[in-house]
Amino acid sequence: MANIKVLLADDHPLILEGLKAALTKRNMRVIGETGSAEEVVRLFRQCRPDVLVLDLRFGQGATGMDVARSLLSKEPEARIVFYSQFDQNEVIREAYRLGAAAYVTKNQPPGVLATAIEEAARGKTYFVPAIAERLALLGVRGDESPRSRLDAREAEVFVQLANGLTNNEIAERMSLSSKTIGVIAQAIREKLGVQRAAEMTRLAVRYGMIDP
Repeated sequence: MANIKVLLADDHPLILEGLKAALTKRNMRVIGETGSAEEVVRLFRQCRPDVLVLDLRFGQGATGMDVARSLLSKEPEARIVFYSQFDQNEVIREAYRLGAAAYVTKNQPPGVLATAIEEAARGKTYFVPAIAERLALLGVRGDESPRSRLDAREAEVFVQLANGLTNNEIAERMSLSSKTIGVIAQAIREKLGVQRAAEMTRLAVRYGMIDP
């Protein structure tokens, strides 16, 4: 497909430059680019691309997942291709759950990303073969991620514990009592079978809930 209009969102200028050059060689038209997560939705609605190529991490603040949720709530027909260095199974599956058209890791050749963009522009969902196999295995084995085993409040507390916050600090952030946080934290430990903070951190990193 020629002349596909693409919007690029990545906080690394060299990656933006490289992507723009690689996609232009494939007769795609990069009509906008940004290194700020906060700018993506505005630019998408201004530029009206066929496909958004979106990084997962933007340093501090909103993530690519946050951007996708916000954009799809306003533009449910938006076609999003995640392009990220992160390849944890749970992260990839969450991207597809949100409604992404494709998830391509940054160690893939440019042609794989171009194929994903072309399929997304056609209204299709694209799976890199290795990712498709991993997701199929996850479906057979079942979901063991903390997200699937904890309720929303427990998951929020879990992430903060994994980031090293104390019960008192979490209680202040969530406007709850320290005793309540203690009860939630104990429930988390029992559900996940972990006791130490370091175990929680490793588990959160493994499933892409916090940065390594």
